[in-house]
Amino acid sequence: MIADNIRNFLKEHYQEILVKEVRIGLGYTGVLLENGNAGVAYTFKPGLFEGCSVFMGDRPLAGKPSHKFLDYIGSSVVVESAVGIATANALVNQRQDLGSEGDVLDILKIKPTDRVGMVGFFGPLVPLLKGMVQELLIFEQATSLAEGLFPAEKALELLPTCDIAFITSTTLINGTLEPLLTASQNCREVVLVGASTLLLPEVFEPLGVTLLSGIIITNPVGILQVISEGGGMRFFKPYIKKLNLRVKEK
Repeated sequence: MIADNIRNFLKEHYQEILVKEVRIGLGYTGVLLENGNAGVAYTFKPGLFEGCSVFMGDRPLAGKPSHKFLDYIGSSVVVESAVGIATANALVNQRQDLGSEGDVLDILKIKPTDRVGMVGFFGPLVPLLKGMVQELLIFEQATSLAEGLFPAEKALELLPTCDIAFITSTTLINGTLEPLLTASQNCREVVLVGASTLLLPEVFEPLGVTLLSGIIITNPVGILQVISEGGGMRFFKPYIKKLNLRVKEK
């Protein structure tokens, strides 16, 4: 349902633009449009095709209209879904005049009595949150879990007991977001976090999301180079600004 909502909204409200370039990197996937806008999405390593080709879709990618790529959103082939989400992020990259710049923790009203659930390990946030809240539960898809981390499947059981939910937007790519939002429906704050975050409050408001914390790309050439060289979020910093969009108050 979420994938359909994203596709339908973008096709109705955003002009179709030709895709100039696609980079499928080891860390992130990037899409550059002819109008200069760029967007990124996380590249999942597990689930890629075996062999030397990881994208088996219709080629060449460059020169095709953006709305064709939106059909990849929600694909069971995660690299196709990443191309779709990166294209969607490129289309909405113009929304840089909205929201508040800076770190997500500066936006949220966090209480020392809060129990916080974090789906996906956000390293920079962890020590800060641990010093601010009563309890932090981290759910991660990892074969060997560090102390204090729970397996990803426990999120559906424990998120209903939390006051705040941070959910990685990579769940948009692998199709796991919907049940996580259902589990978080009683949380005071439900935050989608990360470079893959699609800054579309119109789509996520009916789903109970209260805050979108993503990025605006200010230097597309720099971002594409980082992606080509296997870099991720820590190397994006000179080429982006962090943006937080309030969706609604609960």
